[in-house]
Amino acid sequence: MCIFGLVANRTEIPVKNRLRVLRAERDWSQAELASRLGVSRQTINTIENGKYDPSLPLAFAMARLFGSRIEEIFEPDAEPGGAGAFRDDAARTPPGS
Repeated sequence: MCIFGLVANRTEIPVKNRLRVLRAERDWSQAELASRLGVSRQTINTIENGKYDPSLPLAFAMARLFGSRIEEIFEPDAEPGGAGAFRDDAARTPPGS
């Protein structure tokens, strides 16, 4: 995969989040959270269901809104170094191979 020609040979990490729980603790609807963040309700829905990962600015806005760190809302859904973990395939290739 190549993003803007800068990243190649990377495997994406599935990300899970606590957005639904944090929203429910405040008794906010998806529409209310979306309004507070300046995004659509559909965006909140797809993030909560793990079908979309937010941009970094949106993740920071969520953290600020909930008074949390990004890591307290989002976390990798894979064990470090395990299947699905983010890695650089070039780093695993021995020199001269």
